[in-house]
Amino acid sequence: MILVLVESEAGATSEVSLETLAFARALAAEGGGIAIRAVVIGDVADRDAMSAELGAHGVSEVHQAMGDAFAAFGGASWAAALQAVREATGSVVVVAAGSTRGNEVLAHLGARLDVPMAANVVSFSGLAPFVVSRQVVGGAALEEMRLDQRPAVLTVAGHSWTAARVETPTTPSWHEFTPEVGAADLVARVVSTGTKEADHSDSLKTARVVVGAGRGAGGPEGFAAVAELAELLHGSLGVSRVVTSLGWRPHHEQVGQTGSRISPELYIPCGISGAIQHWAGCASSKTILAINTDPDAPMMTKATYAVVGDMHEVVPAIIEELNRRRS
Repeated sequence: MILVLVESEAGATSEVSLETLAFARALAAEGGGIAIRAVVIGDVADRDAMSAELGAHGVSEVHQAMGDAFAAFGGASWAAALQAVREATGSVVVVAAGSTRGNEVLAHLGARLDVPMAANVVSFSGLAPFVVSRQVVGGAALEEMRLDQRPAVLTVAGHSWTAARVETPTTPSWHEFTPEVGAADLVARVVSTGTKEADHSDSLKTARVVVGAGRGAGGPEGFAAVAELAELLHGSLGVSRVVTSLGWRPHHEQVGQTGSRISPELYIPCGISGAIQHWAGCASSKTILAINTDPDAPMMTKATYAVVGDMHEVVPAIIEELNRRRS
């Protein structure tokens, strides 16, 4: 049996959790169609809606942890709930999204069960032995990891799988339970929340198209064309670290290890050499169309397609052609 920790955002199942369920279904199919159970923590805004959504993604049972201990997030308390369900169901694999919370909770769970935790997994190869590939070095490299102990505990890298509904939805049974949570598990937890300024990077992280620009823009005035191209493609503008360091563009537009990590369908980096820090933020892009005057730049050699040329000539030409076709 496979146990999946499901997170919610604004009352709905998070996209990365639905992607994780796609991974779990592939794993279940490899194991001969074993059951997938979900764990949700704390209150649920609309249980019927969530149940229907999870059923549409192949979940057969939902276990909801209730109680005062789950009024706010705590890595150890959530792990205690997950452990209780794991022991009750005998699940041999425990999976969560490779989100901040998912990685924290499963790290706690791995420590409690004295088993290794594989973070940011992107694929698996067979079950005996159970070998997974996971992102390391900020996503710049893949590492194979063998998980011999049971349960196997792992998180799935965000946007490495596509959330998809099953052909025949299930009707999950729903079980509420109140696990015991020790005082030690409540030492580190969220004690208050407040309203913060809007995180403008959200649109960049979820964009299907990102047009990027680096030092090749030449200065603050050099971003007009790439911004126009991003708008034409209904995408977002992203920049390299040097651009924000020079003060040409705001930090929330930065793509890279110290900025946003993106996974668009199409990434168009213009005048970006592709240093390892930037690559760590865009390596999950499905298709990369690089534009640079240096054919040997790292970004050009890693790109799906590369155009050798000045971004100030190539980008306006692309815009002109797009406008011509649309008219």
